[in-house]
Amino acid sequence: MQHYKNIIFDYGNVIFDIDFRIAQASFQKLGVTDIEIFFAHKGHNQLFDDLETATISPAEFRAGIRVAANKPELTDAQIDDAWNSLLIGTIQGNHDLLLKVKEKYRTFLLSNNNEIHYDWIINYLKTTFKINNYDDYFEKAYFSQHMKLRKPNTNIFEQVLKENNLNPAETLFIDDSPQHIEGAKKVGLNTLLMTEKPANLESFLKVNGII
Repeated sequence: MQHYKNIIFDYGNVIFDIDFRIAQASFQKLGVTDIEIFFAHKGHNQLFDDLETATISPAEFRAGIRVAANKPELTDAQIDDAWNSLLIGTIQGNHDLLLKVKEKYRTFLLSNNNEIHYDWIINYLKTTFKINNYDDYFEKAYFSQHMKLRKPNTNIFEQVLKENNLNPAETLFIDDSPQHIEGAKKVGLNTLLMTEKPANLESFLKVNGII
Protein backbone atom coordinates (compact mmCIF):
# COMPACT_ATOMS: atom_id res chain seq x y z
CA MET A 1 0.00 0.00 0.00
CA GLN A 2 1.45 3.32 -1.07
CA HIS A 3 2.10 5.85 1.66
CA TYR A 4 0.45 9.19 1.03
CA LYS A 5 1.26 12.43 2.79
CA ASN A 6 -1.67 14.47 1.46
CA ILE A 7 -5.33 13.81 0.65
CA ILE A 8 -7.62 16.00 -1.46
CA PHE A 9 -11.30 15.20 -0.89
CA ASP A 10 -14.21 15.95 -3.17
CA TYR A 11 -17.35 17.02 -1.29
CA GLY A 12 -20.56 15.90 -3.02
CA ASN A 13 -21.17 12.14 -2.70
CA VAL A 14 -17.88 11.70 -0.85
CA ILE A 15 -18.57 13.62 2.37
CA PHE A 16 -22.04 15.02 1.67
CA ASP A 17 -24.95 13.17 0.03
CA ILE A 18 -26.34 14.62 -3.18
CA ASP A 19 -28.85 13.17 -5.65
CA PHE A 20 -28.92 14.57 -9.16
CA ARG A 21 -32.15 12.71 -9.94
CA ILE A 22 -34.07 14.77 -7.39
CA ALA A 23 -32.94 18.00 -9.04
CA GLN A 24 -33.83 16.57 -12.45
CA ALA A 25 -37.37 15.89 -11.25
CA SER A 26 -37.56 19.34 -9.65
CA PHE A 27 -36.47 21.09 -12.85
CA GLN A 28 -38.97 19.05 -14.84
CA LYS A 29 -41.74 20.23 -12.51
CA LEU A 30 -40.68 23.79 -13.29
CA GLY A 31 -41.12 23.06 -16.99
CA VAL A 32 -37.63 22.13 -18.20
CA THR A 33 -37.69 19.51 -20.97
CA ASP A 34 -34.94 17.18 -22.30
CA ILE A 35 -33.72 16.91 -18.72
CA GLU A 36 -31.03 14.28 -19.44
CA ILE A 37 -29.39 16.76 -21.81
CA PHE A 38 -30.09 19.82 -19.68
CA PHE A 39 -28.84 18.47 -16.35
CA ALA A 40 -27.19 15.14 -15.54
CA HIS A 41 -24.20 13.88 -13.57
CA LYS A 42 -21.96 13.39 -16.60
CA GLY A 43 -23.14 16.31 -18.72
CA HIS A 44 -25.27 19.41 -18.51
CA ASN A 45 -26.17 22.81 -19.90
CA GLN A 46 -23.40 25.44 -19.88
CA LEU A 47 -25.42 27.39 -17.30
CA PHE A 48 -24.22 25.04 -14.56
CA ASP A 49 -20.53 25.24 -15.47
CA ASP A 50 -20.79 29.01 -15.67
CA LEU A 51 -22.41 29.23 -12.23
CA GLU A 52 -19.76 26.93 -10.73
CA THR A 53 -16.97 29.17 -12.03
CA ALA A 54 -18.78 32.43 -11.16
CA THR A 55 -18.77 33.33 -14.84
CA ILE A 56 -22.43 34.21 -14.32
CA SER A 57 -24.20 35.45 -11.20
CA PRO A 58 -27.01 33.60 -9.41
CA ALA A 59 -29.43 36.13 -10.95
CA GLU A 60 -28.17 35.29 -14.44
CA PHE A 61 -28.44 31.57 -13.66
CA ARG A 62 -32.04 32.01 -12.56
CA ALA A 63 -32.80 33.94 -15.74
CA GLY A 64 -31.37 31.02 -17.73
CA ILE A 65 -33.61 28.56 -15.89
CA ARG A 66 -36.65 30.71 -16.68
CA VAL A 67 -35.72 30.58 -20.37
CA ALA A 68 -35.14 26.82 -20.27
CA ALA A 69 -38.48 26.26 -18.56
CA ASN A 70 -40.19 28.85 -20.78
CA LYS A 71 -41.70 30.34 -17.63
CA PRO A 72 -40.65 33.95 -17.02
CA GLU A 73 -42.94 34.03 -13.99
CA LEU A 74 -40.82 31.61 -11.94
CA THR A 75 -39.65 33.17 -8.68
CA ASP A 76 -36.10 33.14 -7.36
CA ALA A 77 -37.28 30.94 -4.49
CA GLN A 78 -38.86 28.37 -6.82
CA ILE A 79 -35.67 28.11 -8.84
CA ASP A 80 -33.39 27.96 -5.80
CA ASP A 81 -35.56 25.30 -4.18
CA ALA A 82 -35.40 23.16 -7.32
CA TRP A 83 -31.64 23.61 -7.63
CA ASN A 84 -31.00 22.95 -3.94
CA SER A 85 -33.24 19.88 -3.89
CA LEU A 86 -30.27 17.67 -4.83
CA LEU A 87 -28.55 18.53 -1.52
CA ILE A 88 -29.36 15.75 0.96
CA GLY A 89 -26.98 16.15 3.92
CA THR A 90 -24.21 14.46 5.86
CA ILE A 91 -23.58 12.87 9.26
CA GLN A 92 -21.66 14.10 12.29
CA GLY A 93 -19.51 11.01 12.04
CA ASN A 94 -17.96 12.30 8.84
CA HIS A 95 -16.87 15.52 10.55
CA ASP A 96 -15.28 13.52 13.36
CA LEU A 97 -13.64 11.31 10.73
CA LEU A 98 -12.19 14.29 8.85
CA LEU A 99 -10.52 15.51 12.04
CA LYS A 100 -9.02 12.06 12.56
CA VAL A 101 -7.71 11.94 8.98
CA LYS A 102 -6.30 15.46 9.35
CA GLU A 103 -4.11 14.24 12.23
CA LYS A 104 -2.38 11.79 9.88
CA TYR A 105 -2.31 13.69 6.55
CA ARG A 106 -2.37 17.17 5.14
CA THR A 107 -5.97 17.34 3.95
CA PHE A 108 -7.78 19.59 1.50
CA LEU A 109 -11.29 19.94 0.12
CA LEU A 110 -11.80 20.55 -3.61
CA SER A 111 -15.42 20.98 -4.64
CA ASN A 112 -17.24 22.05 -7.77
CA ASN A 113 -19.73 24.30 -6.04
CA ASN A 114 -21.69 27.49 -6.62
CA GLU A 115 -22.99 30.42 -4.63
CA ILE A 116 -26.56 29.11 -4.32
CA HIS A 117 -25.52 25.67 -3.07
CA TYR A 118 -22.72 27.04 -0.92
CA ASP A 119 -25.08 29.38 0.98
CA TRP A 120 -27.53 26.51 1.55
CA ILE A 121 -24.79 24.18 2.78
CA ILE A 122 -23.27 26.73 5.17
CA ASN A 123 -26.72 27.40 6.66
CA TYR A 124 -27.32 23.63 6.94
CA LEU A 125 -24.01 23.10 8.74
CA LYS A 126 -24.75 25.92 11.19
CA THR A 127 -28.29 24.82 12.00
CA THR A 128 -27.64 21.06 12.06
CA PHE A 129 -24.13 20.74 13.50
CA LYS A 130 -23.30 24.22 14.85
CA ILE A 131 -20.40 24.33 12.34
CA ASN A 132 -19.67 27.68 10.70
CA ASN A 133 -17.59 26.34 7.80
CA TYR A 134 -15.00 23.70 6.97
CA ASP A 135 -11.93 25.66 8.06
CA ASP A 136 -11.25 23.38 11.03
CA TYR A 137 -11.64 20.16 9.06
CA PHE A 138 -9.08 20.76 6.31
CA GLU A 139 -5.85 22.66 5.91
CA LYS A 140 -7.75 24.55 3.22
CA ALA A 141 -11.15 24.18 1.53
CA TYR A 142 -11.32 25.07 -2.15
CA PHE A 143 -14.56 25.82 -4.00
CA SER A 144 -14.83 26.27 -7.74
CA GLN A 145 -16.86 29.48 -7.62
CA HIS A 146 -14.13 31.15 -5.55
CA MET A 147 -11.33 29.85 -7.77
CA LYS A 148 -13.23 30.52 -11.03
CA LEU A 149 -12.01 27.08 -12.11
CA ARG A 150 -13.68 23.67 -12.04
CA LYS A 151 -12.92 19.99 -12.20
CA PRO A 152 -12.02 18.06 -14.32
CA ASN A 153 -9.86 20.80 -15.89
CA THR A 154 -6.22 20.32 -14.95
CA ASN A 155 -5.66 23.97 -13.95
CA ILE A 156 -7.77 23.60 -10.80
CA PHE A 157 -5.64 20.68 -9.59
CA GLU A 158 -2.44 22.49 -10.55
CA GLN A 159 -3.44 25.53 -8.48
CA VAL A 160 -4.08 23.44 -5.35
CA LEU A 161 -0.77 21.61 -5.77
CA LYS A 162 1.20 24.81 -6.37
CA GLU A 163 -0.35 26.90 -3.58
CA ASN A 164 0.33 24.20 -1.00
CA ASN A 165 3.65 22.91 -2.35
CA LEU A 166 2.23 19.41 -2.75
CA ASN A 167 4.04 16.63 -4.57
CA PRO A 168 1.37 14.90 -6.70
CA ALA A 169 3.16 11.57 -6.27
CA GLU A 170 2.57 11.86 -2.50
CA THR A 171 -1.02 13.08 -2.85
CA LEU A 172 -4.28 11.13 -3.11
CA PHE A 173 -7.42 12.60 -4.71
CA ILE A 174 -10.78 11.05 -3.80
CA ASP A 175 -13.84 11.82 -5.96
CA ASP A 176 -17.04 10.08 -7.06
CA SER A 177 -16.91 11.31 -10.68
CA PRO A 178 -14.83 9.28 -13.16
CA GLN A 179 -14.25 12.35 -15.33
CA HIS A 180 -12.75 14.22 -12.36
CA ILE A 181 -10.53 11.26 -11.57
CA GLU A 182 -9.21 11.38 -15.14
CA GLY A 183 -8.46 15.10 -14.84
CA ALA A 184 -6.52 14.51 -11.62
CA LYS A 185 -4.48 11.72 -13.20
CA LYS A 186 -3.31 14.10 -15.92
CA VAL A 187 -1.38 16.16 -13.34
CA GLY A 188 0.14 13.08 -11.70
CA LEU A 189 -2.18 12.72 -8.72
CA ASN A 190 -2.94 9.33 -7.23
CA THR A 191 -6.68 8.78 -7.38
CA LEU A 192 -9.40 6.80 -5.68
CA LEU A 193 -12.95 6.60 -7.04
CA MET A 194 -15.53 6.83 -4.25
CA THR A 195 -17.87 3.86 -4.65
CA GLU A 196 -19.80 4.09 -1.37
CA LYS A 197 -22.37 6.44 0.07
CA PRO A 198 -20.93 9.25 2.24
CA ALA A 199 -22.37 7.54 5.33
CA ASN A 200 -19.88 4.74 4.63
CA LEU A 201 -16.86 7.01 4.16
CA GLU A 202 -15.05 5.69 7.22
CA SER A 203 -15.32 2.04 6.16
CA PHE A 204 -14.33 3.02 2.60
CA LEU A 205 -11.14 4.68 3.87
CA LYS A 206 -10.36 1.66 6.06
CA VAL A 207 -10.83 -0.82 3.22
CA ASN A 208 -8.49 1.25 1.05
CA GLY A 209 -5.82 1.47 3.73
CA ILE A 210 -6.14 5.23 4.31
CA ILE A 211 -6.94 4.92 8.01
